[in-house]
Amino acid sequence: MSEHKKVILLGSAYPLRGGLASFNERIIREYQSQGYDAEIYTFSLQYPGFLFPGKTQYSDDPPPADLKISVKVNSVNPLNWIKIGYELKKKKPDLLIVKFWLPFMAPCFGTIARIVKSNKITSVISIVDNIIPHEHRPGDRILAKYWVKCVDGFVAMSKNVLDDLRTFTKKPALFCPHPVYDNYGEAIAKEDAKRLLNLDANINYVLFFGFIRDYKGLDLLLKALALPVLKDLPVKVLIAGEFYSDPKPYHDLIAELNLGERVVLATEFIPESLVSRYFCASDLVVQPYKSATQSGVTQIAYHFGKPMIITSVGGLEEFVKNEVVGYVVNPEPGEIAGAIFKYFDGGKEAEFSKNVEKEKLRFTWSNMIKTIDSLMVKKTI
Repeated sequence: MSEHKKVILLGSAYPLRGGLASFNERIIREYQSQGYDAEIYTFSLQYPGFLFPGKTQYSDDPPPADLKISVKVNSVNPLNWIKIGYELKKKKPDLLIVKFWLPFMAPCFGTIARIVKSNKITSVISIVDNIIPHEHRPGDRILAKYWVKCVDGFVAMSKNVLDDLRTFTKKPALFCPHPVYDNYGEAIAKEDAKRLLNLDANINYVLFFGFIRDYKGLDLLLKALALPVLKDLPVKVLIAGEFYSDPKPYHDLIAELNLGERVVLATEFIPESLVSRYFCASDLVVQPYKSATQSGVTQIAYHFGKPMIITSVGGLEEFVKNEVVGYVVNPEPGEIAGAIFKYFDGGKEAEFSKNVEKEKLRFTWSNMIKTIDSLMVKKTI
């Protein structure tokens, strides 16, 4: 165990839902398993309602009994930032971890981190999803610069993000790939998963999973499904996730391409307890993204042993070896359709699934903690 024994994570966690919360809770469990005193400070208000694109920010699941989570941080109240900063400063953690994904959070996170660091004990390490988001907003770069100035070291989960970070700071920064999401339960038999979801046992399912945003390229997958090369395959697209973009263009596209009988819509938020059903019912996970850095969906697919098709954008292809665990294609309907056909026509499921089980050993939570530990600043009072 490291000499650094007290860890506080500042960021999304229960009662908030989604991938950020899942990541943060999982890494704190890893710290606990290694003997650290680890806890989370999360948001009482993460986004003002008018900025949140989904239906609700909050989970319906019971609170995790094994985690200490303080629901205290208000992302838009400077007085709260100061209060939380001094509260954490007094706790004197060896390490403050902040998962950074959106420049909007920079004033909140930056104020708190600056106060905490003034105790001359705490190192601030930021795990960076994106230093600049996929959907740009005015002021992003200014806010990102404010954030990086108070951080001691950075972990980028794709080399693409690491390169982006280098344009903002020369501070220590390391690449560590997104660990496998192993907190969604065990795999179940495909036939059982299909039965639980009322899916046709004789159809192959291609899964599009996660929040639906325009940059994720669902329209490309729908256009691919309509191409002649896939016409005679017993394949449907299973869309599982909540719309964070206007759903009308997607529904219009399904109607225009006459795909109503070939698409299964489960366009509500998928709670953690049901994630396994969607992955286990599927034969193939497709991420037809138009832009990306890394993706938690890839790491859920690894956990459930599912081959993937991903597009050659951002950092996605750092995680999926072409012709080994799936296919890497350009973000074009023709190439996506060709890869889907090649997978099913070539009977690649057994080969690729076996390779997935080997490849996922590269993506561990213990490696993430070792990377963070190597960035920590040794401080003396």
